[in-house]
Amino acid sequence: MNITLTIIGMAVITCLIKAIIFVMGDRLVFPPILKKALSFVPVTVLTAIIVPMVLSPHGQGLEMHWRNPQLIGALAAVAVCVATRRQLPTIFIGLLVFFSWQLWLT
Repeated sequence: MNITLTIIGMAVITCLIKAIIFVMGDRLVFPPILKKALSFVPVTVLTAIIVPMVLSPHGQGLEMHWRNPQLIGALAAVAVCVATRRQLPTIFIGLLVFFSWQLWLT
């Protein structure tokens, strides 16, 4: 029951925050430093989601070796991103390397 109430409470708070910002519209002005800080949120959240899945895919410690297809695919994606600075090739090559590596290991 506590978990359900927690989830409902988080949903209500999230909706209220978004509703306030939506209703206030252009009347709500953020200071420049807050705007700059908020610009880093998407990258931070995405990194917090991806890094644990890449480095510890089974949730039992770091798997930093060549038999980890998530790590190899991520490294390939980083290399393509650095070389091309384009999203589509980065995603395509990263997935191709990941699935090829996984198929090769089995």
